[in-house]
Amino acid sequence: MLNRCLTMAGCAFAIAVLAQAQAGRRAVSANAPPKVYQPPRLADGHPDLQGTYDLATLTPVERPAGAKPVLAPEEAAKLEDSIAAAKERADQPIDGNRTAPPKGGDGSKGPAGNVGGYNRFWLDPGSSFTVINGQKRSSLVVDPADGKVPAYTDAAKKRIAGSAGAPTSDATESNDPGLETTPGAYDDPERRPLGERCLIGFGSTSGPPILPNYFYNNLHQIVQTRDAVMIMTEMVHDARIVRMNAQHAPKTIRKWLGDSVGHWEGDTLVVDTTNFSDKTRFRGSTENLHVVERFSRLDDRTLLYRFTIDDPATWERPWTGEYAWPATDKPIYEYACHEANYSLGGILSGARMREKDAAAAKK
Repeated sequence: MLNRCLTMAGCAFAIAVLAQAQAGRRAVSANAPPKVYQPPRLADGHPDLQGTYDLATLTPVERPAGAKPVLAPEEAAKLEDSIAAAKERADQPIDGNRTAPPKGGDGSKGPAGNVGGYNRFWLDPGSSFTVINGQKRSSLVVDPADGKVPAYTDAAKKRIAGSAGAPTSDATESNDPGLETTPGAYDDPERRPLGERCLIGFGSTSGPPILPNYFYNNLHQIVQTRDAVMIMTEMVHDARIVRMNAQHAPKTIRKWLGDSVGHWEGDTLVVDTTNFSDKTRFRGSTENLHVVERFSRLDDRTLLYRFTIDDPATWERPWTGEYAWPATDKPIYEYACHEANYSLGGILSGARMREKDAAAAKK
């Protein structure tokens, strides 16, 4: 009987010790710092940023009036559902018996003017707001704190208002911040924006900075080696080559997408771009535009893209934006735009014919 009691007591003691040890491990685990994410790495030890990313997002560049920096979950869901419902309605086939648009368009700004264009079915502006640290953002701009692009300098206002200095690079097919105050850019073949002519991607989607185009063809692919990083844009298939650990080209060498050189700061790829051409004015900037981009991994399926814009001759202060790049398994398609497109030639021929007829009528 005594031996049995001793045995039982020993078992109870062992169970108590085991329970205490487990509780201790749980306490240590609860107090332990969270594991730091370790990105996949290439042979050179730097993070592997390669992949294809879908940049489509509902988050605008600038914060709407009255919006907070972070959208409440229920607010974001309501907005996303509303936009999805509107897109579903707009995706319906167009009535073949509809009336023609008004002569000369309805006065809308930009090149469309309601004289015909894409059915909304073909557009893919995004279906959700960008998410960073579990928060849905109301704007890409994070600095200044109000989420707005800083005001233009007086010199920039004069430059943009002058026809000779009209922005030419980042126009979209429907809206362009610079050209809104400079009518006539689509009336002169020599001033038609490079994006509209399909020479570079619409809306600065080719960068830098790389922005969502809020239109379609939203995919970007990163290919990375030790000496170079290539960023390929689905829209107009632009390919930016970032030369790693290099010096900028001489100031006499100017490029539409600037001269990009990169280096690593820890696990962040930093890309510094200068040497822009005066033919590619981002939101009315000068050729002295300076863009610094930062690429880092949030997780195995998401990049964080952050950019800072500086051009003292254009904005009253530098400004910064950021948004998430989710990975996608979708393929990148060829973007065939103006190949075998004779529309501009036809338009100019028609204009010359009209001038000839008008001159003949005066005789």
